[in-house]
Amino acid sequence: MQYTEFGKTGVKVSRLGFGCMRLPQYEKNGVLAWDEEESIKMLHHAIDLGINYFDTAPHYCDSQSEIITGKALKGRREQVYLSTKNDVKTTSGDDFMRIFEKSIKKLDTDYIDFYHFWGISLDVFHQTILPNGPMDRAVKLLEQGLIRHISFSFHDSPGNMSKIIKEGEGRFETVLCQYNILDRTLEPDISFAKSQGLGVVIMGPVGGGRLAAPTPAIQALLPGKVHSSAELALRYVLTNPNVDVALSGMSSIKMLDENAAVANNLAKLTSGELVQINEMVRENARLADLYCTGCNYCLPCPQGINIPEVFRLMNYHRIYQITGYAREQYDLIGKVEWMDYKNASACIDCGACEQKCPQKIKIREQLKQTHDTLAAG
Repeated sequence: MQYTEFGKTGVKVSRLGFGCMRLPQYEKNGVLAWDEEESIKMLHHAIDLGINYFDTAPHYCDSQSEIITGKALKGRREQVYLSTKNDVKTTSGDDFMRIFEKSIKKLDTDYIDFYHFWGISLDVFHQTILPNGPMDRAVKLLEQGLIRHISFSFHDSPGNMSKIIKEGEGRFETVLCQYNILDRTLEPDISFAKSQGLGVVIMGPVGGGRLAAPTPAIQALLPGKVHSSAELALRYVLTNPNVDVALSGMSSIKMLDENAAVANNLAKLTSGELVQINEMVRENARLADLYCTGCNYCLPCPQGINIPEVFRLMNYHRIYQITGYAREQYDLIGKVEWMDYKNASACIDCGACEQKCPQKIKIREQLKQTHDTLAAG
């Protein structure tokens, strides 16, 4: 396994991290249940392969992930770095501590290596974390040795991650954010995080597993010596010099072995291969019926639709044929705080967006088609 210095934390982490959000399941009386025995076997195998960064959270796997991860790490705790999260929604330090203490108990550990403020936006940082309690409690836990490093995971607009880092005034040591071959909007923020000495962990390097599916459009991106689209996705992320760890949610020994083999024998994509991939992605978008550059000139929408984001999801379906992923993400609009906007059905046909679009996209028509396609199924 290959390792790297993790920002300024003083520790070395494996380039591949184990995301404990998709642990193995089995069918019991017609219902899927979490397979504790197989999960523990997988986690032990991951440690044996040299993976030393394990990421979980209170609600993963129907709230079973922390429990199973804790059991798996019993007797091997000092061999790994453990990450979990706190989704405190109030400014109460007591609420923050209640969630922390519950995680410590479920994980059956004395400390957390990387403790994340979970899935925060700039607004949440301003309104919930900084006032009164949560950040102060995190700093106190750090001083007591109950957590080793203060971290945050990010779900918000490009640019806001850098603002959180700046306004955090050095308290954050690592960040977890999404980045993959088809979603590179946070590249400038990732670069800034690295420049400030933060360790950078990437979630969704294989697009929640969807980029591993060999659709023709994704296969067409593959340089000749890359054997699978999952390999391409991992290599693309780990080739970025500002990325330390690619976090993969794995649910089988086979998937674990394949991903570990890529990380263990990591041959970075060459500059020529990167140019080829980037040009193909741009050309695919240009040739699509819907070519949205994400310039944001159409915003704000009077009805609160995030038009570029809605169109980005439509292009996942239209260009890359990863329709299931596009529909899952579309269904989350308005249901999670980092997608706090309206979907395409909110369009009232006012036309304000089309007057501002430099690409002259028939936005109203495309919004209707997007909703008809992604809200189906």
